[in-house]
Amino acid sequence: MVDADLTFVIVGGGLAGAKAAETLRSEGFTGRVILIGDERDHPYERPPLSKGFLTGKEERDSVFIHEPAWYAQKDIELHLGQSVVHLDRETKTVRLGDGTSVRYDKLLLATGSEPRRLDIPGTDLAGVHHLRRLAHAERLRGVLASLGRDNGHLVIAGAGWIGLEVAAAARGYGAEVTIIEPEPTPLHQVIGPELGQLFTDLHTEHGVRFRFGARLTEIVGQDGMVLAARTDNGEEHPAHDVLAAIGAAPRAALAEAAGLALVDRAHGGGIAVDAALRTSDPDIHAAGDVAAAQHPLLDARLRVEHWANALNSGPAAARAMLGQKVSYDRIPYFFSDQYDLGLEYSGWAPPGSYDQVVVRGDTGRREFIAFWLKSGRVLAGMNVNVWDVTDAIQELIRSGAQINTDALSDPSVPLTALLG
Repeated sequence: MVDADLTFVIVGGGLAGAKAAETLRSEGFTGRVILIGDERDHPYERPPLSKGFLTGKEERDSVFIHEPAWYAQKDIELHLGQSVVHLDRETKTVRLGDGTSVRYDKLLLATGSEPRRLDIPGTDLAGVHHLRRLAHAERLRGVLASLGRDNGHLVIAGAGWIGLEVAAAARGYGAEVTIIEPEPTPLHQVIGPELGQLFTDLHTEHGVRFRFGARLTEIVGQDGMVLAARTDNGEEHPAHDVLAAIGAAPRAALAEAAGLALVDRAHGGGIAVDAALRTSDPDIHAAGDVAAAQHPLLDARLRVEHWANALNSGPAAARAMLGQKVSYDRIPYFFSDQYDLGLEYSGWAPPGSYDQVVVRGDTGRREFIAFWLKSGRVLAGMNVNVWDVTDAIQELIRSGAQINTDALSDPSVPLTALLG
């Protein structure tokens, strides 16, 4: 069959799906491209939802990946505001919520992830929020502005990236903020205790209150409105609004019902894919948050929930769907902005995987690079208010070489010289 006779269907209207559709066309595919998204908005970028858009520095239109007219210009058929409710691998069809069936020759699942929910009394109150979608961010932006005007209180469950970025935005509006976190430091499972204290100090200096070693047990309200948040250590915190920022879960129900191989939830969940982002069905690929990919360089199965993974895995999956040879070996990467602190993180160093943390620069001034190592090999690096070093950090990770840690910690030694 020639390309023009083929239909490629993409389920998921986020960055991974939109970039996959773009790549199919840029690679010369002439068949039908159908993009199905369950939001009514055109595909958009998610980082601004907890950064520039939430703080009011960016406008709504800035978040969209392409102008609406672009999809028609590229002959990409959009089904927005539509969920796929069934995947039939035998007939190679997907059925939409409105009853429409669409046949595919190749299928890409880019269904993303969804916020984990608090399983406690009071979550049905009007002032309980999540942050994943543009509609969530629009609502939360108004809430933060109102809290700032009225000296209101926001309680955040979770001191991960989303929780910290929203806390910074909330303080920018003047809202009072308390963060409840069961671990002893922020980002404990991401950067470990060695550097978690840095973020405690940063946010404390800006007026955020932390309660570590505690979990929310109840959100107290009256007449549908939030009044307070209670924790398992017996404390009660005044609150007008509560944000649940306790992580995200892959939206893999469609794949599970279709019998595709999954990764168990204890290991992060998601759809199991190989290095070509191919599922257990050779005509179905997966990309973005929902894909748990076998990483050829790191020799591990990773499910990465960050912007760069969606940006890069969507195009990689599209090329694999076209029959090109693909080995998706991008180093995981993310960035964050909080107050006057900006950072980039490259690599993969989960708890227990490293035996040493090496710092180059001045943590007191918050201008440094931190490296996580195992047996002298760099697993990950995080540059804080130090720029244009990501490529060098990723090269150290890719090399797998044993690095002289004295030179690694010495700012006078160029990173690029460490492999020389």
